[in-house]
Amino acid sequence: MPTMWPLLHVLWLALVCGSVHNTLSKSDAKKAASKMLLEKSQFSDKPVQDRGLVVTDIKAEDVVLEHRSYYSARARERNFAVEVLGFVTPWNCHGYDVAKVFGSKFTQISPVWLQLKRHGREMFEITGLHDVDQGWMRAVKKHATGVHIVPQLLEDEIEELRKTVVQVAKNQHFDGFVVEVWSQLLNEKHAGLIHMLTHLAEALHQARLLVILVIPPAVTPGTDQYVQMLKDHRHQVVWDSQNCGGKHVVFYPTLKSLQVRLELARERGVGVSIWELGQSLDYFYDLL
Repeated sequence: MPTMWPLLHVLWLALVCGSVHNTLSKSDAKKAASKMLLEKSQFSDKPVQDRGLVVTDIKAEDVVLEHRSYYSARARERNFAVEVLGFVTPWNCHGYDVAKVFGSKFTQISPVWLQLKRHGREMFEITGLHDVDQGWMRAVKKHATGVHIVPQLLEDEIEELRKTVVQVAKNQHFDGFVVEVWSQLLNEKHAGLIHMLTHLAEALHQARLLVILVIPPAVTPGTDQYVQMLKDHRHQVVWDSQNCGGKHVVFYPTLKSLQVRLELARERGVGVSIWELGQSLDYFYDLL
């Protein structure tokens, strides 16, 4: 079962703040403009490993400069041989583009489109089908022939729904589902829920469909505005090998922390899942 990606190590971002009471002269304004962090927009002819970027002593200016510059010549080649699941959300359009560019690096891509609703005692409806983008699905599979599209199915309440789920998968050309009911597994009725999930998995497998049960991480990244924050505040970035917490700490992965996590997954023979595509930095995908 894939394990969630985010952080083996964390960044300590020590905020360098100070109050300024005087106004800038024209010469000062020019100096300030000259110190603005640069940002590459073109592809790179080398992967991040060969550019000396997978290190513990990273600099904010290097992250800002390089984060969009991935190794395009091998954007469709896999470096990580086991299962890789990536989530795509409707509220992050860049994730759809990431899936098309780097789709070959994934074994499954899970759009967060669907939710299961109960109607009466034994009637169920899968809502969110208006978000299904068949054109995008075809585009992803055109360039990534081995990838499976397995939409996440958020479930409020589920019992006799096997036929509904299997039929929707066939009608919409899905390869299976990612099922999220983790919060319900923690309540006193979890035994019946586990029984239901077992039968649901059996029905999907009999129909030659995939089923993936989500187990969320204990810690998730704290911001999707990481690069802008580095630009605005010129933080000092400090590697923390002990995962300690503290004041003004922002949790966000680095190339090095992700490489360590991937090496651990490879060593244990497990896959990884990534929440969410489009929120991370494009050069991260050089590692996959």
